[in-house]
Amino acid sequence: MKITKEIKIALVAIVGILVLFFGLNFLKGMSLFSSDNIYYVSFKDISGLSSSNPIYADGYKVGVVKSIQYDYKHGKEILVQIDVDNNLRIPKGSSAEIESDLMGNVKLNLLLANNPRERVNPGETIVGEKNGGMLGQVSKLVPTIEKMLPKLDSILASVNGLLADPALANSLHHIEGITDNLHTTSQQLNVLMGGLNKDIPNLLHKADGVLTNTNKLTSNLAQVDVANTMAQVDQTIAHLKDFTRQLNSREGTLGMLLHDPTLYNNMNKTMRNADSLLINVREHPKRYVHFSVFGRKDK
Repeated sequence: MKITKEIKIALVAIVGILVLFFGLNFLKGMSLFSSDNIYYVSFKDISGLSSSNPIYADGYKVGVVKSIQYDYKHGKEILVQIDVDNNLRIPKGSSAEIESDLMGNVKLNLLLANNPRERVNPGETIVGEKNGGMLGQVSKLVPTIEKMLPKLDSILASVNGLLADPALANSLHHIEGITDNLHTTSQQLNVLMGGLNKDIPNLLHKADGVLTNTNKLTSNLAQVDVANTMAQVDQTIAHLKDFTRQLNSREGTLGMLLHDPTLYNNMNKTMRNADSLLINVREHPKRYVHFSVFGRKDK
């Protein structure tokens, strides 16, 4: 049988179409010849999920999204068909979530349940939900941020008013002056400490001398016979008591002088006589001094 030119062109076109089909599926990440299991995931919002998006289980890629079916009649659920590696066993109670990152990349995560007895059979439907990721967390913070904006405006207005207050500028000027004074004081303290560092050896030497003299004084005091000294002091006090007793008694000479009024009267009488004698001598000196140029006495 002779193959005509038209048949050859047709075969080349068919082969090209097959290569293009399988090549596109390969670029999309779909398996070409493996027998993957098909499951369905129901969503209310797929948030940009499309065919050929990767599917992960515990961070490991296990399949791709094959197709998306939208319920045009009721508009309640979106059914996503996924191809998953047939070696993966999906436990009963597992779910799926759509996650998008900051770069806009969307992926589908399988959240495997801890159920070793039951499994989801191929062709069954898994419940899906949306996980906003970082963007979802940021969107949750938007209402809180909106509530904070008026307070932030009030705080900024207060800060602006505070910065515009001349008292703040004066306070900063005073703080600068205080800083300069502290710097000057620090320099003076450094000079003082330098002087003290020079004088400390001399002070320590003098202190050593004072301690040496104190030690000598202490040793001298230790050598004093305190008992003998106190005995002499007691003896002296006893003599003073004896002398005082003799003064108070009338037996001794001093006691008689202090207590006998006769001696006082005699001494007083003698003093009066002496006084009368002196007066008489002044009034009549010639009676007591016999002197004349011609040798005659005046009676």
